[in-house]
Amino acid sequence: MDEQAVAVPEDSAVADKAAAVLPAPPAAKKTASRSRAPKVTPANSATRRAASKSPAKDLRIHEQPGFVLHSWPYKETSLIIDVLTRDHGRIALVAKGAKRPHSQLRSVLQTFQPLQLGWTGKGEIRTLTTADWVGGMLPLEKSALLCGFYLNELLVKFLMRDEAHPDLFDLYVSTLNQLAHDEPATIVLRRFELALLRESGLLGDLTRCTQQRERVQTEQFYVLDPERGPRPAMPADTVPRVSGKTLLAMQRGDYTEQSTQLQSKLLMRFLLAHHLHGAALNTRQILIDLQNL
Repeated sequence: MDEQAVAVPEDSAVADKAAAVLPAPPAAKKTASRSRAPKVTPANSATRRAASKSPAKDLRIHEQPGFVLHSWPYKETSLIIDVLTRDHGRIALVAKGAKRPHSQLRSVLQTFQPLQLGWTGKGEIRTLTTADWVGGMLPLEKSALLCGFYLNELLVKFLMRDEAHPDLFDLYVSTLNQLAHDEPATIVLRRFELALLRESGLLGDLTRCTQQRERVQTEQFYVLDPERGPRPAMPADTVPRVSGKTLLAMQRGDYTEQSTQLQSKLLMRFLLAHHLHGAALNTRQILIDLQNL
């Protein structure tokens, strides 16, 4: 995502436009490719068949920290909400009656607001039972608001459902707070993108050269193979070239140097596009449109 300062329209208009282009409801969407799924052998196939015949437990969850990532209308008076929770990962919930004029849920189920959630159910889409606003966070405004929708789109596209990522959840909270306090988006977003790819199992150690099996050298340039890791850059390479110094700095989370910010931006854009199979990030396109106004 390009984080250069732009003239952003009213926050409500940005929110409406960003929300309108986020991914489709759960039944219609696919997450980014995952290469770490175990191979199914005949033995564990039999185990899975046996497990599928056993009755699923109807879970009841109470007071779970979470955030709304996106929502869709459901029937006449309800919503389906895609939420990120600390201990249960990303899940889909139906909020019954949330669209009714006097529903208390209308003002609570907002993006970027910390919530305590409760739900019940055993299917892909469970039933929301409670939602309480926790507070304590500044609202996102202007360009920070668009960056927030960018984070949400990444989470929706890269995280599989029902996989807990408590460290990533805490980083999401920290990232929202940094954006709300006008921390540099160039640095804040790179740290989050890197952590997201690692948590998704799509990125390994940036400091080890896979061909030479040794630590990357500060003055040498590398390309990052999305499936294998860093290797020395070749003249024929068309993907982003990154110095060993930048890779080491990214591994430490140090983005203070301009060269690190520029190279890491190009590198992360390449990696995200690869794992999304070239599909565009809608929030990035919104920013391009705003720059052309």
